[in-house]
Amino acid sequence: QVQVVESGGGLVQAGGSLRLSCAASGNIFNIHHMGWYRQAPGNQRELVASINSGGSTDYADSVKGRFTFSRDKGKNTAYLQMSSLKPEDTAVYYCKAGFTYYSGSWLKTADSWGQGTQVTVSS
Repeated sequence: QVQVVESGGGLVQAGGSLRLSCAASGNIFNIHHMGWYRQAPGNQRELVASINSGGSTDYADSVKGRFTFSRDKGKNTAYLQMSSLKPEDTAVYYCKAGFTYYSGSWLKTADSWGQGTQVTVSS
């Protein structure tokens, strides 16, 4: 089993910064991609940023230039540095890890989601 745990959310004023962390642990052979998603009340969950095993990142247009996604492979941990926050960034932020794991002698792939962390940006 694999656990994904987010942390670092909170309340911040517009223009402020927060850093979210995502830690994956358990039966993991390799994490091949990670992603940060967010969901505001009444909205669908949307992809905010992603990173692949080579370290390449991709961002939603709404956060480009403000958010930075980084990863510590050795710790199976990823970070989302959020700057110049806006009230419209308010949402629950979720981390997803795509990974391979051993099941017996077989390598399999799966995704695992965290429980989410609340980010609230006041105007």
